[in-house]
Amino acid sequence: MEKKDVEEMVAAVLSSLPPLIRSRLENVEFVVEEKPSQLGGRSPFLLGLYQGVPLPRRGRGYSFVMPDRIVLFTGNILRVAPSREAFYKKLREVILHEIGHYLGFSEEELRDLEKRG
Repeated sequence: MEKKDVEEMVAAVLSSLPPLIRSRLENVEFVVEEKPSQLGGRSPFLLGLYQGVPLPRRGRGYSFVMPDRIVLFTGNILRVAPSREAFYKKLREVILHEIGHYLGFSEEELRDLEKRG
């Protein structure tokens, strides 16, 4: 799948989010990469990664900082969701999961929310 196609899907997912969530996304960028770097102990099976300071942990002095990043690893997503439709569905799931981290949810809290549907 071409990077441009994935970036268009990311834009579609983001524009489909409820306005309340979209309005909370400030100073965060979405990055599309083929796979995670082997450096830093990152899993070769990682689908997405949030890098930054979650909203609840930002204090008054939080300003003039580089954007937080949500990195999406398309090669790994394609491995678990090879069709275009399955890829979009999994991409949406990964984006929502990583936005959850941005909003301050722990991995355990997100897993619980995902189980509830």
